[in-house]
Parts: sequence; C-alpha cells; structure tokens
Amino acid sequence: MKKNEATFSIPITRRDFMKLAAVSAATLAMGENNLPKANAALPSAVDFSAAKIPLLFETDVCVVGGGAAGTAAAVSAAKNGAKTLLIERSIVLGGLATLGCVYPCMPTFIDGSDTPYITELNQRMEQRQGARARNDVVTDFFYGGGQGLYASEFLTLVYEELCSEAGVDILYETTLVGAVVEQGKIKECIVQTVEGLGKIRAKTFIDATGDALLSRLAGVRTEKGSEQTGRNQPMSLRFEMAGVDVNKVCDFFTDTLKDQRMEPPLLKRLKEDVAASRAPFMEFAKIKENEAFFKQGVKEGKLTEDDILYIQGFSVTGKPDTMAMNCPEMPPLLFSATDAASRSKAILFGRRMMHRIAGFLVSDVPGFEKAYISRESGMLGTRETWRIRGKYYLTAEDYWEGHHFPDAVCRTAYPIDIHDVKLNFGKKLQKGEYYEIPYRALVSEEISNLIVAGRCISGSFAAQASFRIQPTCMSMGEAAGIAAAWGLLHGKAANDVHWEEIPQDKRSYVSKG
Repeated sequence: MKKNEATFSIPITRRDFMKLAAVSAATLAMGENNLPKANAALPSAVDFSAAKIPLLFETDVCVVGGGAAGTAAAVSAAKNGAKTLLIERSIVLGGLATLGCVYPCMPTFIDGSDTPYITELNQRMEQRQGARARNDVVTDFFYGGGQGLYASEFLTLVYEELCSEAGVDILYETTLVGAVVEQGKIKECIVQTVEGLGKIRAKTFIDATGDALLSRLAGVRTEKGSEQTGRNQPMSLRFEMAGVDVNKVCDFFTDTLKDQRMEPPLLKRLKEDVAASRAPFMEFAKIKENEAFFKQGVKEGKLTEDDILYIQGFSVTGKPDTMAMNCPEMPPLLFSATDAASRSKAILFGRRMMHRIAGFLVSDVPGFEKAYISRESGMLGTRETWRIRGKYYLTAEDYWEGHHFPDAVCRTAYPIDIHDVKLNFGKKLQKGEYYEIPYRALVSEEISNLIVAGRCISGSFAAQASFRIQPTCMSMGEAAGIAAAWGLLHGKAANDVHWEEIPQDKRSYVSKG
C-alpha cells in the first residue's frame, strides 16, 4: 500500500457507529470470505457468440454511455474522422448533469485544465442559457477550470447539437447486456432495444458507462468500493425547487445564520447578479455556522438525523427562482451502489428524505415559503462503483506528489473528496499544484480495442474521489475519442496508442512535464 493511502479515518456519529458495529458483527459471523472482493470481473451470463441476433449497426467507434465522458468521446472521435455510434439507455444525453440534476460542474482548482471540448461547451451554453455559464462569484469563490453552471434542459440540447454537427449517430433507449470477445478484442456488444436484442459491431469500443459495465462484460479486471471498508461512496437523489426567492435565502444564511464563507465583495456581486437575473450563484449547506439550525429541525420532528448528514443547495443559472438540491444523500452504511436490490431500496429511502427536506425548507427557511419540488432526479447520483485495473493505476500518491506524465490526457487538482471517509491530511494541493491522468489509465492489458473514460478508469478508491468530477471526465472522454480515431487511422490497437506520439496539434492536452 502506498504511504498516503493508509491514513483514512471515519468521522461518524454514535448512531452510525452502532449501525457499523452491527454490520461488522454480522460480517465476522459470516467469515472473512464474505468481505467484498476486488479485481472481480463480471462474467457474461450468456455466450452470445453463436446466438442469432440481428446486427443493428456496424461502425468504427462505438461509445457506450452518453454522459459527460461518453458524449465528449463520441463528438471527439467523429470530429477526427471516425464513423461513430453513441448508445444511451435513457432519452437524453448528459447523464448525471441532466438526468441526475447534478449542478454545477465542480472546478478542477487549476488553471489550464479546460480542454478544447470544454471551452466550446461553455461558449455554447452561454449562448443558449441567455446568461453567463460562469461568473465572477464562481471564479473567485472557486478557481481553475471546469466550473460551468449548466441548466440541464439547455445542456441536453447543446449535447445533441454537438453530436449532430460532428456526425455522431445516437441510439437512445439502448441498454448494454453483453459482449462478444474474440482473441482479446471486443467484436460486438449486445444491447436491448424496443425491438429486442441486437448487436453492434465496431473496430474500437469506448466504455463510458460510469460503472465499467462493458469492461466487466469483456473480462477486464475491476475493483469496487473502498479498500479499507468495502463500501462505495454514498448515493444521492437530487431534486430542484422552484418558486424560491434566492436573494431572501441568501440573506437568511449570510445575515441571520452568519454563514461567512463568501467575503463581502463577493456577496455584493452575487446579490447584484441575482437582482439582475444574470447567472445567479448562491450556495447553502449544513456547515458549522448552520448546524444548530438544521439540528433544531430534527428536534422538532421535521427532519431525521439521516436527512441532515449532508444538505446543500445551489441556485441555477438561467432559472432565477430555482434552487438545485445536492441532497439527500443516503447513508453508505445502509445502501450499496453495486447491489441492484440495495440501489432500489436507496431510491425509496431517498425519495422520502427528499420530501422531508423540501417540507422543512418551505416551513423554516425564508425565501422558500412559496417553493415546491419542480423536478426529481431521473437517476441515482452515483459517485463511485467499479473501476478498471488498467495499464497504469492512479493512487492518492499521484495526487499528493503532483505526478505528471508524458502521456497525460488532462490535469486536475480537485481534492480527494470522499463523503464516507476522510483523509487525515486536512489540506488540499497548494494553488498552482496539480496532477495529471495518463492515457495508460484508460486502457487495459486484457482487451486491445477498448478505451475507458470517466469515473471508472484505473485508480484506487481515493484517487477516484478526485478524478470523478464532470470536467475531468469530459477531458478524458475527449482524449479517448481522439485516441480511438488516431489508432484506427494508423493501424494501432487502442491499448497500444501512445498519446505522446500523436502530433501536438491533434491532441486535446499536452503535458508540460
């Protein structure tokens, strides 16, 4: 184990400690062999190689998953000359940013991280939303690249425009169910559509499922959860509330509860933006200054202890009377992101939490008096599930040492943000410091024509807690698309492409070493 990965502690309440004690006792009773296993690929339950399944598409590049990473990968591959198909199980692109109500994109905390795809996306979003996708408040409160503020309805449309202009074929309502592998290559992936089973044949595949599903079906080694506890990061079930007086909410948290995270000049600009209905950015959360207020809600029976473990809300660009709730967050001791039955129970549990939180805001927070739930997330907010074991394995040490790589596809300084456990270091990288993600972390030894992009690339639980954010996933997807097209053009297997050998003007990111 590398030096910085052995220093995790678990901040936990007495109530949660009792839950954990019960889980631990049950685990010990069952025996050590029942602990979660790492490096376990999911074998195909059905051998599809000889099945008579109709061929739906034959293409150069097939991207599985139309989220932040997958959309970027598809657009990038098509722009670089590859015939590209993007398959998505829902009816919108964007994944968590659209279906999951994840707002805003978190910042990378390092300048120069925006790759060309992100720059173009931000420009288009500014035009579509009728407001700035970024503003001075966000730039000063955070810093670095990637801090786009995206209203999901506009983002979905912009994603489809990017795909259309690049020539990407999109196949909606299409769920991956299997893979046909021959001699270390994926020949076809098997999908379920409204027509029934079908197969898609491609020369190169990009796994942007977020759960490494295509990789697991193809036999790539994977890990899941924390190496220390076996648990995944907690899931959330986000929602939006409309009819909110954002200025009044801002006054309550900053003036009444004395939440002073924003300095007066930033606060002044924020209120000016809100008043002018231009890119308002206001955040509230359960932090030290506000904790007694939310605990009072528990005492009065309006909230539960689980409800207030994590509470956060953001105003929404282009929606001046709306706030997006970055909660509720379901307790990781109760639910697993890699267990189908547990995920379903988490949804039921989370929806009840959602309505309690909304009711409390309406009754107790000035500015929410006339508010109502205007939108529920269409998918679970999943931070982490499976991760591949690739040619390079990112660790916390890569973050803390600020490692750079000749084959780097992007940079980030986003902290190791673990909602279940926390590092003892108590600090982030210093401003100006960053680490890079090498192309080798996107490919495996087992499958030559597979590239992985997004939160499920090769890395430890701690490393994944840093590289999982949307802008970093976008940049990884962009690089995956470029590499896929480049490999096909030059007769190189995807896992044998050397990113640093691609001409600089063809790369989306060039390491400074």
